[in-house]
Amino acid sequence: MKKHHPENEKIKWEYLRFLEDAKRMKAETVDQAAAAIAAFEASTNWKDFKLFHIEQARKFKRDLEIHVVSETGKPLAVATKVSRLRAVKAFFQWLAGRPGYSRKLTYSDMEYFNPSNNDGRIASAVRDRPIPSLEQIRHVLKVMPTSSVIERRNRALIAFAILSGARDAAIASMALKHVDIDRKAVFQDAREVNTKNRKTFTSDFFPVGDDIEAIVADWIDELATEHLFGPDDPLFPSTGRGLDDNQQFHASGITRQFWSDAGPIRKVFKESFTMAGLPYFNPHSFRKTIWKMGERHCANGAEAKAWSLNLGHENVTTSFSSYGPMTRHERETVMCALAGRIAGKGIEALTGTNAPSPETIVQVLAYLQRTAS
Repeated sequence: MKKHHPENEKIKWEYLRFLEDAKRMKAETVDQAAAAIAAFEASTNWKDFKLFHIEQARKFKRDLEIHVVSETGKPLAVATKVSRLRAVKAFFQWLAGRPGYSRKLTYSDMEYFNPSNNDGRIASAVRDRPIPSLEQIRHVLKVMPTSSVIERRNRALIAFAILSGARDAAIASMALKHVDIDRKAVFQDAREVNTKNRKTFTSDFFPVGDDIEAIVADWIDELATEHLFGPDDPLFPSTGRGLDDNQQFHASGITRQFWSDAGPIRKVFKESFTMAGLPYFNPHSFRKTIWKMGERHCANGAEAKAWSLNLGHENVTTSFSSYGPMTRHERETVMCALAGRIAGKGIEALTGTNAPSPETIVQVLAYLQRTAS
């Protein structure tokens, strides 16, 4: 049975190269687009893209609705369905401008790939996701064992993640020279460190506690004095493998090799939190912990901007939108405090130079109305 079309394969290759080279998308994102287009082709029984008809888009939607994931036996998640539809729509919009296709495809037909309004809202909805508190992280560090070099490395890894706020991919590729303990700074050089969007910047340690900073400092000192690591050696070296007395592979200390990706870091996080009797929090959640800490302590816009830049964000609005959405509990706490303050001060609280904004007043009044009913 035919499972490809020669002409389709040629134009797909051009499109995927366009995404990677012109749009500068990550390899993972390009692979997801390729998978979505392949799913569409299977839905049409691998017909030539030049024969596109709106019924093919409608059938593709129906196929996504009834598709069952073999590994789980469950339907596709709404977010997955929406992302596949948008990926295929983007492909055909690009295709409509290509020679040999522009006369056969119309941009208006691409609108049939749009997901339903309900699915679009579900896929884009912001949901509360728990993040670890600084107290929980400190508890994990306290109960982690330190008898072996691997255990000390793992403990220092978690301490460094909250101290620096660096992403896991960046941490996996850092060398000793990128951390200056005396200056309390991390130089994230995109030529050598796998930073997001290949940005180069220097960040300072976040003020999360001298005890956490000491764990990192002790680890760096151990690497330099006991293991004789140099500036170009990894900050968190990979685990060595050896044979035990039964000729079975086991962990045998550290190597001078970098981790190839962030997978081992996420594994350390999962095992450490589980051992401490806490739910698993991934490395990226630490960045949200840091931002929430900043929200509590930054007293003005300049401090909030500096805190945001220290996370590697070029604009403070990125931090607020990505890491700052209020949970329902946080919102209720703030609204209760505002309601109590306004009720205590009377109508004077609604006037004057220190008055809350009209939007805040509307929110408080709505809250009071709900609690009174």
